[in-house]
Amino acid sequence: MAGKKPVYVSMDLGTAYTLVYIEGNGIVYNEPSIVAYKIKENKIVAVGEEAYKMIGKGNKNLRIVRPMVDGVITDIKATQAQLNYIFARLRLEKTLKGCVMLLACPSVITELEKSALKKIALNLGASEVFIEEEVKMAALGGGVNINAPTGNLVVDMGGGTTDVAVIASGDIVLSKSVKVAGNYLNEEILKFVRAQYGMEIGIKTAETIKINIGSLAKVADEKSMKVYGRDVVSGLPREIEITPEEMREVLKVPLSRIIELVVQVLEQTPPELAGDIFRNGVVLCGGTALIKGISKYFGDTLQLPTKVGEQPLLAVINGTKKYQSEVFELLRASKIELSY
Repeated sequence: MAGKKPVYVSMDLGTAYTLVYIEGNGIVYNEPSIVAYKIKENKIVAVGEEAYKMIGKGNKNLRIVRPMVDGVITDIKATQAQLNYIFARLRLEKTLKGCVMLLACPSVITELEKSALKKIALNLGASEVFIEEEVKMAALGGGVNINAPTGNLVVDMGGGTTDVAVIASGDIVLSKSVKVAGNYLNEEILKFVRAQYGMEIGIKTAETIKINIGSLAKVADEKSMKVYGRDVVSGLPREIEITPEEMREVLKVPLSRIIELVVQVLEQTPPELAGDIFRNGVVLCGGTALIKGISKYFGDTLQLPTKVGEQPLLAVINGTKKYQSEVFELLRASKIELSY
């Protein structure tokens, strides 16, 4: 049917999670960015939650791949295979034909990686592909009016990277990135348990510790957590108990690096926008923003009002939903230019 408006599809291709939004269907996919292959056949056997369950519990015939590590695409073929698998499983291949697709990606990806992602999107059936930085989409999804002529400071703490950006009048004024985020915190917890207790734990256990008792300020009804792993000396299974106080000390060190990055961005912010930020404060997004007491920690350290954005885990994909009208406006503008 001539003149029919194409379907709008957006994706958050994060280090930790991949999320897919389809106009009219909502968020249809929200699972870990992990692919499990059978080595001999080089065949995908699981993606997302199913593949995540296999971490640390695989066998010699199984290869676990993260298509993105620290915000960088490490395996473009795995990314293509992952997305093909997802849409085939959801039976949405027909929906993708001729769609307009927006990809939200970390700010650290290269132009070459952007071109590769555009090619993947076109192979999936998209007729037009747009790429936007995750931190911009996180700001929009987190409740920031990015189109207002006023400065806003957003800290998007994802799985692989943390992006700090000053946003005004609809775009990023300046931004910086550091490879300190959710996965890095998990690694720090893992190292602490080994050094302090002489016990090896898996990365999934470290993440569970972070989620359950990770905090940056004392909260009511705090409880210790029993943790199971393997003794580094005897090699036998054992149990230890970790306290919230210990976790605070572990988490403050890497998070101080994010604070340093925020300070660097503030030092380079134009004076007028700096005044806006003093009034508007800092907005925290991403999974790490869910750590208890993080807004108080940032606020006290930076001496700026700080708040956690709306639905921090879904901020990026919610931002891409809100950005739909902008995408179609850009599409119309590009078609007008081509007609001249």
